[in-house]
Amino acid sequence: MEATSNPTIASATKQPRKRSIEDTQIVVVGAGNLATNLATAFYRKGFRIAQVYSRTEESAAALAKKVEAEYTTDLDELTTRGQLYIVALKDDVMPGLLSRIAAGKPDALLVHTAGSVPMSVWEGEAERYGVLYPLQTFSKERKVDFSEIPIFVEANSPDDTELLKVIASSLSKRVSVASSEQRKCLHLSAVFISNFTNHMYALAAELLRKYNLPFDVMLPLIDETARKVHDLPPHDAQTGPAVRYDRQVIESHLAMLADIPDLHNLYQLLTQSIHEHH
Repeated sequence: MEATSNPTIASATKQPRKRSIEDTQIVVVGAGNLATNLATAFYRKGFRIAQVYSRTEESAAALAKKVEAEYTTDLDELTTRGQLYIVALKDDVMPGLLSRIAAGKPDALLVHTAGSVPMSVWEGEAERYGVLYPLQTFSKERKVDFSEIPIFVEANSPDDTELLKVIASSLSKRVSVASSEQRKCLHLSAVFISNFTNHMYALAAELLRKYNLPFDVMLPLIDETARKVHDLPPHDAQTGPAVRYDRQVIESHLAMLADIPDLHNLYQLLTQSIHEHH
């Protein structure tokens, strides 16, 4: 599908160049972890990032410099020249800002990137709208390979759904359409798989420090545990004393945690859950 409002560039033979999807002018609203990764990924693919917004000048300027864009710290100064507006703001503040973001942009396609916010938040605020949700954990400091990241899209019209699929496919080989309810399930599952798991790493690191042990001794175990679920269902990959319900080991572990009540309770809860599911 072709963008419609960018000027053509004459080729060496003076014939007008066909407009491509990369001619789509993108405005990125946000400069956090996800916004930074998306903006730089689109920029590397040849898209024109027209403008970046952040409420802090430092963040806006830093991202704008990376993608050769203008920047603003005022939503009322967002350019109206954009064709695709990607809104990557905190879930709790984003809905209240959509009317300002959409103002004066009746022909643009506006999307948010939140897993847990329904597409319907755009209703009454924009004519063309949707969602572009990459399922991954992002940090500004780490460059990720977008080609392997599942991206889920949704739009309020079939044409814009197809447009989002084409745009997302420029980054990823794994693009799918997902409803708002499906996306909420994806986000909830991701919290268990990524956020809760990483919290377990942090708790384990504290225990290791208590016994003067380095966290990196756990990295081969972390890597193998992650690799196993590429080949086995998670249920079948589960090991450990909770599966066997090895009471002697479990009681020994609980005794070690007696002076750390929150970890003691968490160990009991997770052990019981694993045992009941097996």
